[in-house]
Amino acid sequence: MMKTIGHIDRLFRAMAGLGLLLSLCALCVSESAAMDIAILQSSNIPAYREAVAGLKATGPIGAIYTEYDLQGDLELGKKLARKLRASNTSLVVAVGLKAALAAKVEIVDIPIVYMMVLDPLKHQLTAANMTGTVLEVPLDRQVKIMRIFLPTLHRVGTLYDPAKNGSRVKNAVEQAGMFDMHVNGLPVESEKDVPQQLRTLFQDVEALWLMPDSAVLTHESIPFILESALARRIPVIGFSPELTRLGALLSISIEYGDVGRDTGLLVKRILDREGLLPLNPLPIERLKITVNLKTARFLDMTFTREQMSLVDETY
Repeated sequence: MMKTIGHIDRLFRAMAGLGLLLSLCALCVSESAAMDIAILQSSNIPAYREAVAGLKATGPIGAIYTEYDLQGDLELGKKLARKLRASNTSLVVAVGLKAALAAKVEIVDIPIVYMMVLDPLKHQLTAANMTGTVLEVPLDRQVKIMRIFLPTLHRVGTLYDPAKNGSRVKNAVEQAGMFDMHVNGLPVESEKDVPQQLRTLFQDVEALWLMPDSAVLTHESIPFILESALARRIPVIGFSPELTRLGALLSISIEYGDVGRDTGLLVKRILDREGLLPLNPLPIERLKITVNLKTARFLDMTFTREQMSLVDETY
């Protein structure tokens, strides 16, 4: 009798375990079916591919990703977005500005998360169903890092196109003021204005702060700016490892893979919360700091062990 009861008890436990396993399998199937994520990509370039790989690494487990390529064509993007609007897609990831603009125009009832976009608010990427990550280092974090590596810096200069970067420079002045730094920004309308404005700027600054600006930085002007700064023994703070490699003392940048990984976490949050979107785009958490040690030696500068512990790459 006791053997029979024990056998029945084991049978019930086995059935319960089987039921739990089947329910977990059903959950996995339902989650996978529910998480059909479309990736709308502005073009097929390495930077975007790196970001998409990061997205898939941290996005929802079991999600099915379908990728669409605009090939740089906004009208094709709108056509693809209309196709997605009529599909069972749970969420659209827009990679790059053209993809984000196409998605915004055509999709109103599916969550849209953009990435690899500079200054999304400037391009009015705001809608009830839209959010994303920002492809730039917040100015306050840049200033903090500049203060760490250049603790005695008080006067920093920058060149900018008022039409493109007027608001950014205004914000930079405010952020730097909180760290006892004065930012002197001189406007340029095109590359031809750079030499004269640079000479004027160098008369009263201790460092040059480069910002992404197509009127200031071209294939021809970048070497000229870096060489002119070195000749005046003025350190340059950039926004790209390539600028550091070319001679800038220090650059503060974002890795494209990290953009994708942070965006993947945002996608997961949105789907876990059944579509609740944050109001403002989110900054990328991890920053990449690069230092040119040859430039530092030329400028008779040394960095402490604590400072170097923050550096990701040296040249």
